[in-house]
Amino acid sequence: MQVSEFHRAVAAATSIAASVGLAVHDTVVLQDSNKLTLRLLPCDVLARVAPEADQVARTEIALARRLAEVGGPVAALEPRVEPRAYERDGFVVTLWTYYESVTPQASPADYADALVRLHAGLREVDVPAPHFTDRVGQAQRIVASRELSPDLADADRELLGGALRDLRRAIVRRAGTEQLLHGEPHPGNLLTTTDGPLFVDWETCCRGPVEFDLAHAPEDVADHYPGVDQRLLDDCRVLGAAIVTAWRWDRDDRFPDGHRLGVEGLGRLREALRSRATP
Repeated sequence: MQVSEFHRAVAAATSIAASVGLAVHDTVVLQDSNKLTLRLLPCDVLARVAPEADQVARTEIALARRLAEVGGPVAALEPRVEPRAYERDGFVVTLWTYYESVTPQASPADYADALVRLHAGLREVDVPAPHFTDRVGQAQRIVASRELSPDLADADRELLGGALRDLRRAIVRRAGTEQLLHGEPHPGNLLTTTDGPLFVDWETCCRGPVEFDLAHAPEDVADHYPGVDQRLLDDCRVLGAAIVTAWRWDRDDRFPDGHRLGVEGLGRLREALRSRATP
């Protein structure tokens, strides 16, 4: 978040926590991007703060509650307060259980098992969610617009736009069964806790083949996930890299060191496309 928003966002989270009876004397910033994630102390609650225009918070809460009911491996909402989205000063705040990380991190087999159980739970949940191609479309709009991505060179724009278009078509053509997905179950969204691996962050929930989720996990996780279509998984991995690269070229991107990551992403994308073209 921008500095002007940051202090207001922290104030909104602490004010809301206090209003529901949670003691807050200190805050620790866990993540600062388009959303702000805070650890509130001494009540030891995790607060996620988003601009009020972002209505994903309500879907996140509904999904987390439903998944918990069917036994999915998900982080819990804070049990001491009403499970809802709280609004204050232009921000939406949700309150979650804070988990201390334990070591070692989840093994590939445990990671895959958690993802299998998550996908089983998601098949029991009925919530509105976009298709994964909607996310591709958002990336395509960034790449197609010189206004939205002014620093992207023409040759790179053509490369990235073509990759997004072709991979989207290939995956849609090859994908069989589709279902509700996490959307980004990468290691940063998997907590290793005393309760086992737990998934967090539902703002990217979408529908598509399970390989789209697997593409965000470490490569060896797929070795332990049953019934994987390897060609589809390979396409999803490259598509995921292309989407992330497109985001880094967005003029409004707030990701730390985003320009460098955008340049590196283009380099990795070129290499991946060359490897695909090699018999």
